[in-house]
Amino acid sequence: MTLVAGVDSSTQSCKVVIHDAETGALVRSGSAAHPPGTEVDPEAWWSAFLEAVEAAGGLGGVSALAVGGQQHGMVCLDAEGRVVRPALLWNDTRSAPDAEDLIRELGDGDAEVGARRWAEAVGSVPVASITVAKLRWLARVEPDNAARVAAVALPHDWLTWRISGAASLDTLATDRSDASGTGYFDAVGNAYRRDLLALGLLRTEADVAGIVLPRVAGPHESVGTGDPARGWGHLTLGPGCGDNAGAALGLGLGVGDACLSIGTSGVVSSVSDTPTADPSGMVTGFADATGRFLPLACTLNGSRVLDAARAVLDVDHEELSRLALAADPGADGLVLVPYLEGERTPNLPSATGSLLGVTLGSMTRPNLARAAVEGVLGLMAGCVQAVTALGVPVDRVALVGGGARSAAIRELAPGMLGVPVDVPDAGEWVAVGAARQAAWVLSGADEPPQWSHAATTSERRPDAEALERYRSAATVVAEGLVLPAPAG
Repeated sequence: MTLVAGVDSSTQSCKVVIHDAETGALVRSGSAAHPPGTEVDPEAWWSAFLEAVEAAGGLGGVSALAVGGQQHGMVCLDAEGRVVRPALLWNDTRSAPDAEDLIRELGDGDAEVGARRWAEAVGSVPVASITVAKLRWLARVEPDNAARVAAVALPHDWLTWRISGAASLDTLATDRSDASGTGYFDAVGNAYRRDLLALGLLRTEADVAGIVLPRVAGPHESVGTGDPARGWGHLTLGPGCGDNAGAALGLGLGVGDACLSIGTSGVVSSVSDTPTADPSGMVTGFADATGRFLPLACTLNGSRVLDAARAVLDVDHEELSRLALAADPGADGLVLVPYLEGERTPNLPSATGSLLGVTLGSMTRPNLARAAVEGVLGLMAGCVQAVTALGVPVDRVALVGGGARSAAIRELAPGMLGVPVDVPDAGEWVAVGAARQAAWVLSGADEPPQWSHAATTSERRPDAEALERYRSAATVVAEGLVLPAPAG
């Protein structure tokens, strides 16, 4: 049996899974926690990786390994390969003003023109999460650190580099999927845009010519071997991928398939043969891990909406689902627009959540539970709509993440989304995708190996009335008919 390993170095933890390269059967696994926060010393990722490998029984007998990881995080290295400062993660928002500045500057002072130019250049419009905005923050707030930058990597690039032995900065490697989230890589032309890197770092293009950016490897190209000093010289290393691309590869998604992940945030990503460029910024034009594209829409609100509803009703999640499914569709007109933490899709960062249609008849425990579930699904339906509006087909959805454990979410999703919904068995899909990539690197085939997984499929007629009611309520909120957040 040939074994391959996949790694998911996520925001919260590091997971290592070891699979049979031919069948995809899980052989063993391990995990370790990452520290909390939006700013992390990358050495914590390294320590967690070593701990997770040990928990998985080590890498003896494993032939290949690939790393999937959280996207966008800024890892700056000096000329000796030392980390310049703790990495800023995707969910660090201090660079939000810098993203706005970058948009205006590329548009010669006009934000609308700038947004269009960014979308045309790299498929995405800068927001706080994107690496180029974090680099601008570094240049503006910590110019001495910015001056020390000799290389810029992403979390998965850096971890792969460490596994290889980190011989020199020139051995840094990445893939299209993760590079496409930096804000300075053109996934259509497969080339870095050093002019945009220079804009981020407040330098001239000539000044950044010497900064090392990871080599962008092909989808199943080996980027080296493991560190012989650690006894890993037998490991072939794959290029790795960003977490959303890893999940898509792990789930075996093809064109027309979308992944809907309901976790802390909500993410809809759909595999496409063609690139997208959305100047509104609602859809980011990422690449996938197979040579295609992965248009993606992301919300700030996800499963924590259900957590909040559960807390208000003083029930567990199982009872929340039971209450929601006991109510009539549409919750007797009660609608929750769940912008509890502001929102990104649509872009309403200062919005608050709103409960509309409150009457003596509608204000019941089952209706409130139903409104919470329909609110989350209505929000995610908006992401699906944003993606399909760009001509990207969404014919089926794979529902994953913590929210997929909700019976009410699983049952109501096909009606609210209007497409069949597959609910795969629980799995670490980013790590599985990385392992599948490692097996692909070993095989040398044109396509990744065919790994199967169990899933439950639900098909229902679209619940147009409930969805339209939600959209009408969301329009009210977008027009500003919402109470401001309390002071303090």
